[in-house]
Amino acid sequence: MVRKAVKKLLKWKESKDRKPLMLYGLRQVGKSWLMKEFGAKYYKNTVYITFDNNPSAKATFNSDFDVKRIIRELEIEADTTILPGETLIILDEIQVCPRAVTSLKYFNEDAPQYHVMTAGSLLGVMNLAQDEENDEAERVENTGFPVGKTDRMTLYPMNFIEFLIAVGEERFAKLIENLDFKTVVPFAQKISDLMTQYFIVGGMPAAVKKYAESRSFQDVRDVHYGLINDYYADFAKHVPKWDIAKTRRLWENVPLQLGKENRRFLYSDMKKGSRGRDYETALQWLIDAGMVSKVNRVSQPHMPLNAYMEEAIFKLYMPDTGLLSTLTGLDPRVYIEPNNAIFHHYKGVLAEQFALQEIRASNTNLQIYFWASEANKAEIEFVVQANNKIIPIEVKAGKNTKSESLRSYISRKDFAASIAVRTSLNDYRVADNIYNSDCVLYDIPLYMIGGFERVIFDANENC
Repeated sequence: MVRKAVKKLLKWKESKDRKPLMLYGLRQVGKSWLMKEFGAKYYKNTVYITFDNNPSAKATFNSDFDVKRIIRELEIEADTTILPGETLIILDEIQVCPRAVTSLKYFNEDAPQYHVMTAGSLLGVMNLAQDEENDEAERVENTGFPVGKTDRMTLYPMNFIEFLIAVGEERFAKLIENLDFKTVVPFAQKISDLMTQYFIVGGMPAAVKKYAESRSFQDVRDVHYGLINDYYADFAKHVPKWDIAKTRRLWENVPLQLGKENRRFLYSDMKKGSRGRDYETALQWLIDAGMVSKVNRVSQPHMPLNAYMEEAIFKLYMPDTGLLSTLTGLDPRVYIEPNNAIFHHYKGVLAEQFALQEIRASNTNLQIYFWASEANKAEIEFVVQANNKIIPIEVKAGKNTKSESLRSYISRKDFAASIAVRTSLNDYRVADNIYNSDCVLYDIPLYMIGGFERVIFDANENC
């Protein structure tokens, strides 16, 4: 496996202001593998400690937060010497040991020379992070969250480039990574076919690995069902018991509601009489755990976008195209038969899901919204704020790019759009002064949408 997150970890390793790193991410998204792989490649040795079913490791943090003592005991536990800057200390499943989470504060303040990396279930760590919202007087010092004392990083499912490398198509991965629009043209159909495979397989490492080995969509589905059962077990373990059923119902409804014409999530469509306030906690758990992505509508695409966000109007997306495909319950053959009527209906959903994943994985600091007109007659799938510009991103699943929505958006004088992006299965091109406006439209192939910021803000080099 090749994970692009390694580049971010290298920056963390080399930073003068480095703090203990907390690696976040969906369950089984590859956090443990990444930490071990990074330690093996970039450190002389690694001390890997997991707190899962490991009482002796937890006991190390029970008495006090003397870092020197903790280091000595970790050396005994791992049967190796820990050297500052040369040893990577990995504390896995850290949510099992709240005092180990608190100890990160003391590693940061008293022993910054040690390189410490941690990971754990988001659902578990979130319980500890709730202390951030309490008054200082109410915090319990020995179980508090180390506010401001850690670096944080989110690991997402494998993106399309990583998938291509895993299945032996590194030649195409390089073209996409380099935004080589000219060379990619003869291979566009082949890459589009591989993207459809990605729609089914997704980016969960276990599923990608299984597909690379067997090329069987059914084997991939079996992996997905195993992951889904693990998530249900997490609900039972971490979600308050009175919210478990609601959390599961809400999560299972995401694929169903994405299949609607306007994609918006409505509580009333989930169960008759359902109201938002009944599901607020359940939804927040899913968002914080990385199990859904919430994309709110903006009433006006002006800066700052968050000032125009409408809290009650939103779409929910899955964390991964593969999980979305599996939860639809449709036979994988539906997705690989281009003339299948069912796929024709659902491919727009998969294209949106794919675009969101690619954008989020490549541009992690972007806040992503969508826009719709007051009468809901026009809609732009995603709207982002980048380099002090508001950029609409229209997503098309095929080559037919005719759309009144984009015309409506760009033609509105009060929006003053100067840049717009349309992603589809067409080749790259740039059009000036579209729809009799001063707007520049960038047509970007769907499989390259993750690099849209580089395309726009360094267009001359990439053309």
